[in-house]
Amino acid sequence: MITLTLLHPVKQIPIQVWTFPDESIIRIGRSTDNQVVLYSAVVSRHHVELRRVRTHWEVVNLGTNGTYLDGKRITQEPVQDGAIIRLARSGPNIQIRMGEAALKEITADSNVMSSPSPRSDLPLIPTEITRQNPEDSESG
Repeated sequence: MITLTLLHPVKQIPIQVWTFPDESIIRIGRSTDNQVVLYSAVVSRHHVELRRVRTHWEVVNLGTNGTYLDGKRITQEPVQDGAIIRLARSGPNIQIRMGEAALKEITADSNVMSSPSPRSDLPLIPTEITRQNPEDSESG
């Protein structure tokens, strides 16, 4: 099991959680055909993949604006439990947790959302796409 947590851009607290019990590839990006959809102008349509490789996970950058692990731009790297990846230099931060114990820790906070819809009670971040033109869907 792998759990991904979108972190608040300033407070670094969980905003939204996605749990994947059996997947071997998880795709993150702006396009709605990803398992994790993030509406941010700096996030590519298909920005990053998490791939299970035997007993561990790897993060693979697919995005134009890059993916960062521990502040360093990466193309493909193994990830450890608790790692935080950032999509683009100023984009969203996602924490990667592995195992069921991690999910219990995260969901102990009742304010964390675990559905795929964005939180409506938070202000929009300036990089969020609030209106999308058909021409925009071909970029990034």
